Amino acid sequence: MDPPTGTRNPKKSKQRSKRHQQPQLFDDTSMHPPAGTYGQSPGYPQTYPQGYSQGYPPQQAYMAPGTAGYPGYMPTGHPSEPAQHYGEQIFNDPMAAMAVQYGSNLAGHGKEYVAKNIDKYVPVSRLKYYFAVDNGYVGKKLALLFFPFSHMDWSIKYNQHEPVAPRYEVNAPDLYIPVMAFVTYLLVTGVVLGTQQRFSPEQLGMEASSLLVWLVIEVACLMLVLYIMNMKTDLKYLDVLAYCGYKYVGMIAVAIACMIFNNMGFYVALGWVSCSIMFFLVRTLKVQILPEAEADQLTGSKRRIYLLLLIAILQPIFIYWLTSGLFSYRPTLIGKMAASL
Repeated sequence: MDPPTGTRNPKKSKQRSKRHQQPQLFDDTSMHPPAGTYGQSPGYPQTYPQGYSQGYPPQQAYMAPGTAGYPGYMPTGHPSEPAQHYGEQIFNDPMAAMAVQYGSNLAGHGKEYVAKNIDKYVPVSRLKYYFAVDNGYVGKKLALLFFPFSHMDWSIKYNQHEPVAPRYEVNAPDLYIPVMAFVTYLLVTGVVLGTQQRFSPEQLGMEASSLLVWLVIEVACLMLVLYIMNMKTDLKYLDVLAYCGYKYVGMIAVAIACMIFNNMGFYVALGWVSCSIMFFLVRTLKVQILPEAEADQLTGSKRRIYLLLLIAILQPIFIYWLTSGLFSYRPTLIGKMAASL
């Protein structure tokens, strides 16, 4: 006889209870809090306060990677023990400390050696004095280069054995005006070549190279003459470079005069600039090449006078040589007809 509807079978209920009492193979995570609990954003692993999780014992709490309690977790900001011991071994090793000390000493000696040799051949400490100029000095020096005939005092009032800042002494040599004159002359050369319809970067580069090569040859020859004649003067090679570089100022005047007044302006400007630069160099170098202490020595004075005249005469020759090639170009009748076409 079937049992009435609504009543339960006690045997089936006992079997169901036994099934629930069997051990579970996996933890039930269906009761975990929803996403967003404890400050977590949806889609990211859920973390709980350290040591406890809601509804679960502490040992069953979920541990996200990078949190305390996760296998292999290491607190940030504190080095690991093996790396710390390895660094201590390196610094405590006497051989490593000796190698570091030797390397630092070697670097210090190398730096000192390079500094001594650079100062020996290129005196950087002295070179800065040749560029210590101001606007007043530049104006006076340019006027002295073009109109030196009215200048009376050519002596240097400071110690000639030590470099003098040119802004304190107008008769002292400088390298600022020669460098600026060199660059300005190249710019003027570019303008002239453009008016002659033959400007090109290669042509301008060849002109700059020619100027530099002839300047180096001139300075080298003068220093060689000083060495062969065994003359003890106050001239340094930087002084010779400065005095030889003043001719670029006259070359600028010659170039502008020729560009405006053609051949007549070229020769008039060349004559004036040549006389000015020769007079300037003779009066300036006389103080350094012909000192008063050796004025009574006839033989030594003659050699020094020859050297003085050599330096003075070379400047007009170089001015004419370097500028005549630039302005000797004159288009022929065929060239003019071709240009008109």
